[in-house]
This record gives sequence, structure tokens and C-alpha cells, in this order.
Amino acid sequence: MIPRRALVVTGTFLLSVLLYVDRVCISTAKGPITQELGLTDTQFGWVMSSFAIGYALFQTPSGMLADRIGGRKILAGIVTLWSLFTGLTALAWNYWSLLLIRFLFGAGEAGAFPGMARAVYSWIPTRERGLVKGINFSGSRLGAAFALPVLATAIDSFGWKHTFGVLMVVGCFWSVAWWLWFRDDPTDHPSLSQAELAYIVANRQSGSDTTPPGNMPIGHMLRSTGLWLMMTQYLFANFTTFFCLTWLYPHVKKTYELNSADAGLYSMIPLLCGALGNVISGWLVDRIYATGRPALSRKLPAIVGFLLTAIGMVMSVQHSTVGPAIFWLSLAVFGVDMILSPSWSFCIDIGQKHAGQISGTMNMAGNIGSAIIGPAFPFLLAWTGSANVFFYIIAGCSVLAAACWTFADSTKKISELP
Repeated sequence: MIPRRALVVTGTFLLSVLLYVDRVCISTAKGPITQELGLTDTQFGWVMSSFAIGYALFQTPSGMLADRIGGRKILAGIVTLWSLFTGLTALAWNYWSLLLIRFLFGAGEAGAFPGMARAVYSWIPTRERGLVKGINFSGSRLGAAFALPVLATAIDSFGWKHTFGVLMVVGCFWSVAWWLWFRDDPTDHPSLSQAELAYIVANRQSGSDTTPPGNMPIGHMLRSTGLWLMMTQYLFANFTTFFCLTWLYPHVKKTYELNSADAGLYSMIPLLCGALGNVISGWLVDRIYATGRPALSRKLPAIVGFLLTAIGMVMSVQHSTVGPAIFWLSLAVFGVDMILSPSWSFCIDIGQKHAGQISGTMNMAGNIGSAIIGPAFPFLLAWTGSANVFFYIIAGCSVLAAACWTFADSTKKISELP
């Protein structure tokens, strides 16, 4: 019989797929949207940043809400909310309306990963946490990867407005299914066997029950050196991640003079490598953890990942043809996605019952990085006439992020700080 916690992983994996399909759809639809609404590249960059700003601002509040009301309510609610704003995107009539809708869409998506973190804290044994988070985040990359060519074809065939409407319906269907099946406390699930329940309770992190915690004071939370290091490295990581989810497709299409379908296929390759990086890193996290070195299990995969990102970014601009450039970009994305499982596992480790709040705060910092990249890439491209400076900046930031991890210690719980 399939363990019921595997169904929790499946549900959150599918949510991660949906999250990024909805997110990259606007990048794929850049051509018809900018043409219909008369937007410049700079304006479109701000549209994408408006999502990141809304997403960042609501990370900590939504994480606190996830800790208080649980993964069932928070995930069912926010998926419904952001799906509605996905559909409403099709009704935008000018730049300002699109800017507002995408800001609200980002605010709606903000609780997704903090909500998943809270569900993982209650349901998943600590020894399985790395791989589970790796699988979760691989869904985001697979969703984005396959969305690029599929959505490009759908938009060309049916129009961008109808495509956004279909995505709204899919999201609402997931919300209903999650609400009907999931329970915040494994002991409340009607189909969970006694043997599996006993295994979960015996092996999950100490104190991993679903009793709603009181809010952790922001001042106390920000006394954690580990959290500040996570926020810094995650901000740098999102420079690469957000570029791939927003500007990669139009950059590849324009730079190498490709049609929509070919640009979508080439752009999906780095994202597929990112999905692989997530799973391999998650497996490595658990393997090192099993040797009795919990701090190293979070630290080593992340350091290796950032160094690979730096190498890949520098090498990608040394080539004028699409094949070699995509190869090195794929290495960079493989590397940056290696940091996701250790980063979120680290936040769950130090946050415990406040896993949603702590992981949401890290993700907030990361998406400040996303908000910067939206307009920064076209600005640097127009200013220098080349994407090279942008890629070199990302490489340098990746080295700094690797340095952050050398000081990080996942065994120092925030609740135990004086």
C-alpha cells in the first residue's frame, strides 16, 4: 500500500507544478500582451516585478497564517485566490491594470511554499525531509519547463486570454481536491494506518504536532544569524531563478533568432536540469543527514550548487551559438536549484513550529531579488548592449552566497535563542 504521506508529497508536488505554470505563463505570452496593450520591455519588466513585490511582501504574513491555521486551509484558500487572479489577467486593459492584477496574483501565491513547509513539518519524518523538499521544488521546474513550449503552442492556437482562463479552472480544481483529502494533523486522517502514524510520530522533528503556536515576535526572529544568512543567500539565488522564469524565454528567442516553439524547447532544458538538481540535492541532504552530520547535510549541497551556478553563468556568455550557451545555463540552473532543498530544510529545522513564518521570511528576501531582476535585466541590456554584464553580476553574487553557507548552522533553533 502507498504510504499516505507519499500522497501529501504528490499533492504538494502538483501544487508546485501549477504554481510555476501560472507564473511563467505571462512570460510566454509576452509578445501578444505587449502588442495588445502597447507595452515597452521596461514596462513589461515592471509588470513581472509587480508580481515579485506582492509575493515578497506577503511571505512572512502568509507564513505566520500557515503556522496558525494549518496547511489545509491556507493552501486551499490561496490557490483559489491566485487562480482567480490568473483568470483576471485576461481582463487587463492597460499597463496599470495589468500591474495591479499581477501584484495581487503575487500576493495570492505568497503562502504556497510556507504552507507546504508547515505541512512537511507535521507529516514528514526529519530523515526524509531533504528529498521531499527536493521533489516539491522539482515540480516547480518541471512545471515551468513544460509550460514554455506547451503554453507557447496554446497561446498561438487559442490566444493568451483563453489560456489564462483554463489555468484558473485547473487551480480551483486542485483547491477542492486538497481541501477534501488533506488533514493538518496526521492523527485526524481517516485512511492513515496505525503503523504509518506511529512511524511519522516517532521520526518527525521533536515537537512536530499541529498545536497552533503563538506568533514569534519579529524582533526575536531577526536575532537569528542563521535566518539572516538564509535571507541573503536566497536573495542572490533568486537572481538566477527569476531570470529563468521571466526573461530566459524572450532572451533566448531574440538573441538566437528562434521561433516561438524552438525558443520554448531550448528554454525548457535549463529548467529540466533544475528539476534534476532539486532531486539530487534532496537525496544528498538526506544521505549526509543519515551519517549524523545534520549541519553539513544542509551546507554542502548548497555550497556546491552556488559554485556551479557561478561557473555556468560565466561560461554561458562565452558562446555565440544557442547549443553551448544553453548547456552552460543548464549547469547554472542545476546548481542554483541544488540550494532549494537545503534552504527550506534549514528553515524548517531552525523554525520548528514557526516553520511557515521562518521559511516565508527567507522567501520574502529571495523575492526582493526577483523584484530587482525584472527591470534590471532589460535596463542593463539597453545600457551595455549585451547580456554579459548581467550574467557576470549573477556569478559574483553566487560566490558570495556560497560564502554565506560556510557560516550557517541548522542546529541553532530560533526558539532556543536567549
